[in-house]
Amino acid sequence: MSELRVALLTVSDACSKGEREDKSGDAVVAWCGQAGHRLIARALVPDETHRITPLLLSWADGGEVDLVLTTGGTGFGPRDVTPEATRPALKREAPGLAELLRRRGESSTPFAVLSRGLAGCRGATLIVNLPGSPGGVRDGLAVLDPLVGHAVRLLRGESPSHDPGATP
Repeated sequence: MSELRVALLTVSDACSKGEREDKSGDAVVAWCGQAGHRLIARALVPDETHRITPLLLSWADGGEVDLVLTTGGTGFGPRDVTPEATRPALKREAPGLAELLRRRGESSTPFAVLSRGLAGCRGATLIVNLPGSPGGVRDGLAVLDPLVGHAVRLLRGESPSHDPGATP
């Protein structure tokens, strides 16, 4: 697919305090550049639902973003709240996509199955939670790369070919 408009939300207490670099977010930025997608917005917030959900809603409802990616906050830690903060923003969940991310991530680390990340849509925007590790983000983006264009075309009401070998 041609250029997607992407918004990136990194959820991390440590990064938001300046204690750690946002390497996961940087991996998304690099992917956007390599894939020819345009990064429309980038934000960094602590693991706090009241900071996460409003941004997701704003980006999805604003009509300027095709794909919202979050990184971080999907694990078992007591402050990992990204899935809980994402769920209210989703009109329809895409459990197969979230499961595929976990299943494919397992080839890199057995811990991939511990991710509680969600995927789904709101209006014409696809929203996907990625893990907080740079490797997990890269693995997730490798899974998403061949799928997001088709998903976004469907969300826009277009009728793309369902033949995986067809030219977009």
